Amino acid sequence: MASCKERLMAHFQEQGVAFEELSFPEVYTAQEVAAQLHVPGWQLAKVVMAKVGEELAMLVLPAPARVDFSQLKEALGAKEVELAREREFADRFPDCEVGAMPPFGSLYQVPTYVDESLVGAGEIVFLAGTHNEALKLSTADYERLAQPQVLSFAR
Repeated sequence: MASCKERLMAHFQEQGVAFEELSFPEVYTAQEVAAQLHVPGWQLAKVVMAKVGEELAMLVLPAPARVDFSQLKEALGAKEVELAREREFADRFPDCEVGAMPPFGSLYQVPTYVDESLVGAGEIVFLAGTHNEALKLSTADYERLAQPQVLSFAR
């Protein structure tokens, strides 16, 4: 099985998308990744897994932001939205270390919701399946390839 990073890079190359590979010492929080890579936290896309009713959903927001679950619930018109537990989603991302999933839910049949604050970033940086590898690409290319639903849910 190809690694998550290999799958992403092959996908980007097929689509003619320019990207940059980044590696750094292993860290576990989005803010630590931003610091290691010397990128603004607002440019680093972190992934938070949630459950909308019984379905998994991928939430993508800037590293320093937090999910406003009541705002998200309203934006989705959902009765229930809550944080997903690791055991509820770990097997959905077999080529990724837990907590290092890229913001491409479409590659894993998971709906993706991105906070509007990331869309204006110009470029985004995100983990590529491990806690020491990231990729950088333009937000325009990210939106075109990931086709996330853009909402306002970060604070």
